[in-house]
Amino acid sequence: MRLSRYFLPVLKETPSEAQIVSHRYMLRAGMIKQNAAGIYSWLPLGFKVLRKLENIVHEEQMRAGHVPMLMPTLQPADLWRESGRYDDYGEEMLRITDRQGRDMLYGPTNEEMITDIFRSHVGSYKDLPLTLYHIQWKFRDEMRPRFGVMRGREFFMKDGYNFDLTKEDALHAYNRHLVSYLRTYERMGLQAIPMRADSGPIGGEDTHEFLVLAETGESEVFYDSAVTDLKFGDRTIDYDNHAECAAVMEEFTTKYARTDETHDEALFNDVPEERRRTARGIEVGQIFYFGTKYSEAMGATVQGPDGKVVPVHMGSHGIGVSRLLGAIIEASHDDKGIIWPEGVTPFHCGIVNLKQGDDEADGACEALYNSLTALGLEPLYDDRNERAGGKFATMDLIGLPWRITVGPRGLKNGVVELTSRRTGESEEMAPEQAVERIAQIYKGLTVRGI
Repeated sequence: MRLSRYFLPVLKETPSEAQIVSHRYMLRAGMIKQNAAGIYSWLPLGFKVLRKLENIVHEEQMRAGHVPMLMPTLQPADLWRESGRYDDYGEEMLRITDRQGRDMLYGPTNEEMITDIFRSHVGSYKDLPLTLYHIQWKFRDEMRPRFGVMRGREFFMKDGYNFDLTKEDALHAYNRHLVSYLRTYERMGLQAIPMRADSGPIGGEDTHEFLVLAETGESEVFYDSAVTDLKFGDRTIDYDNHAECAAVMEEFTTKYARTDETHDEALFNDVPEERRRTARGIEVGQIFYFGTKYSEAMGATVQGPDGKVVPVHMGSHGIGVSRLLGAIIEASHDDKGIIWPEGVTPFHCGIVNLKQGDDEADGACEALYNSLTALGLEPLYDDRNERAGGKFATMDLIGLPWRITVGPRGLKNGVVELTSRRTGESEEMAPEQAVERIAQIYKGLTVRGI
């Protein structure tokens, strides 16, 4: 992509309504535009990152054996009356009446709808276990939407639902989701710590939230600092193996880590004093086991191996895909702008032409652009007729991890400059070496977006 042909409406000044770093930089970098309180248009750069995050979530869900589908944003109220949640959910639910006088709602979650789909098509234990998921826009009518995409009213979310014959099988699904989420977040360059949490209106006894530590987090969290040393890494795991998944669950949830709703001061005091930490956290996902709460209320049953009809055991598992953009920026930025991790960057590197219109510089930039593109990478070429300082400021603001700078002086010596956005360190090298270095950095990491 050439910047002269791209739609990137960057702002020099910070809008007054932006209170936290991610909101400021997403507005300034031309990633989003507010249309109403808590409702945003996703402009090309923001949409590109959103799609990359969505693709990573899809890849890890399918790796774990979960089946993608898509449910509508509008749901009939009668399904929620069956479960008993229609009146209980509160004013966050946007209730709608259609032209026929039917009560509808803009879905904040999909437990009722997926249970209805399941009961309509599954009647035997032989069809279990089953986990269905989708990634869809949702709406919760927050009283005070703020912090940009971190607490909006409309948001993009992955929610999955498991159906199992027994509690043991459903808890395996719970563990399997925890493993898949750890892989998902680490691929995005995040450390998301699973913490014992409150189930809220979803219900159920077993639930963990995944939180990214950040000063602007909306939740107070208490944890043993040893949890921050845990990494899933590149280990392989058999998602059908109950013992392997349970071992990962134990490894990542045994040490103390809780949100303020479930904090236990006595248990926290058992942690060695030098490892006790209190901080703020941004929730980016949550997993639940709620047993037969919905299946009993809505008649989602199967015939077991003994011929008896029993309600299935269920759980739900969510990742806030749009919220993740804000969390990544909160965790990875400096005073110049965003610093994207390589796994989610909208473009793999930037190419800056210091002297647009110079035949040698133009030719070298074109060659770099074509070489990177031929390798399946996506460079962003700043071919605008702008001063160098403005080009560097734009690249720093939008946060591409690597920048190749091309100018007549360097080309006379046969070199270009490769700069790391994270460290600020630069190195001169031949253009073909810069291409090779970028290709090596992204080997095995490339997730293509829109």
